[in-house]
Amino acid sequence: MATLRERRPFCSCSGPKLTHKEQSLLPHVWSLSRSPSVFPASSRGGPPATALQGDLLFLLDSSASVSHYEFSRVREFLGQLVAPLPLGPGALHASLVHVGTQPYTEFPFGQHSSGAEVQDAIRASAQRMGDTNTGLALAYAKEQLFDMTAGARPGVPKVMVWVTDGGSSDPVGPPMQELKDLGVIIFIISTGRGNLLELSAAASAPPEKHLHFVDVDDLHIIAQELRGSILDAMQPQQQLRAFEVTSSSFRLAWPPLLTANSGYYVLELVPSAEPGAVRRQQLPGNTTGWAWAGLEPNTDYDIALVPESNERLLGPQHLRVRTLPDETGPERIVISHARPRSVRVSWAPALGPATVLGYHVLYGPLQGGAAQRVEVPAGRNSTTLQGLAPGTVYLVTVTAAYRSGREHALSAKACTSPGERSRAPPLPDAGARGP
Repeated sequence: MATLRERRPFCSCSGPKLTHKEQSLLPHVWSLSRSPSVFPASSRGGPPATALQGDLLFLLDSSASVSHYEFSRVREFLGQLVAPLPLGPGALHASLVHVGTQPYTEFPFGQHSSGAEVQDAIRASAQRMGDTNTGLALAYAKEQLFDMTAGARPGVPKVMVWVTDGGSSDPVGPPMQELKDLGVIIFIISTGRGNLLELSAAASAPPEKHLHFVDVDDLHIIAQELRGSILDAMQPQQQLRAFEVTSSSFRLAWPPLLTANSGYYVLELVPSAEPGAVRRQQLPGNTTGWAWAGLEPNTDYDIALVPESNERLLGPQHLRVRTLPDETGPERIVISHARPRSVRVSWAPALGPATVLGYHVLYGPLQGGAAQRVEVPAGRNSTTLQGLAPGTVYLVTVTAAYRSGREHALSAKACTSPGERSRAPPLPDAGARGP
């Protein structure tokens, strides 16, 4: 059962030591820059004539695991995030669902006709308290995103922004996968000690674009980037496209060309080097996405989407997708040998020069300040950070630079031990004789 926790400094050195699971934290946020996006000059004036269309659902942790202070800060951030967005009839629609013992809809899609109205509604929302049943809320969100009686619209992009303190009382993976299988783009904002591996799997790929770890007092740092990413996800798609490409899978999406009653799709997947190894999947006419898994790394695949309509002639759509090379790690960071002025950072697995060019270790005080960088050659998997301040929490990010040009990063918090206290003068010997 979720418990209420008092508001404490996010980077205090006090408290229990980090477990291995808790060390899988915080992808670095030092470079959260993005080209400025163009928004309407006035959100109260309504969306422009060429506004995007899409359904945007905010899933907000409103349980007792979140302090009242944290809830108020997140609520203010979401209000500022949506205010400039082109919300209104014929444009983006927004809905807010609370996570608690039972999910609760604050307002459905289409109830508010501008970004300013949505902002006011978010600011007026009250914390629900109770358990953190996120899995139950995700199943409920799936119904809301595709339920026309809840204001959802068929054939428009679907985006969900989940704000969490990192914990859940019930499983999150299966209902989150169902949402992604239906083509929903998932952004996650963790304001607490969420596990990086678990949340990376829950967010849409790539996680460096869809997953943010940030303290509630620093949420404004990611506002512009997140807003731009939401607008990018809402762009209309006229052709077959691939996204969330990994070394063994990718997802496909296409515009609604058919309906459930007007026909069906035949989807074909063929390795370019093996024309005879065809995989086929027949899908209902109201399907707009599919995920292929169990693929070979660094391989070209040819995809054909064939609409079979009983009303009109529709030509096939073709696409070629290359899976990523099988690049792994770093997957775990261990902080050890903590002293007032130094800590040792180790990671696994250790990759050799045939795979990586080397590692970059970036570190800086979590409270803010200049970040420093250490280069570690390929084949090594540890380094000692020197010249640190006593009793200070640092954010440490280990990045593997692959020969392919890609990079993979993992972060953890490291806390130096306090400096030695001055030794008190010894008490006088009770048997000593005075002068």
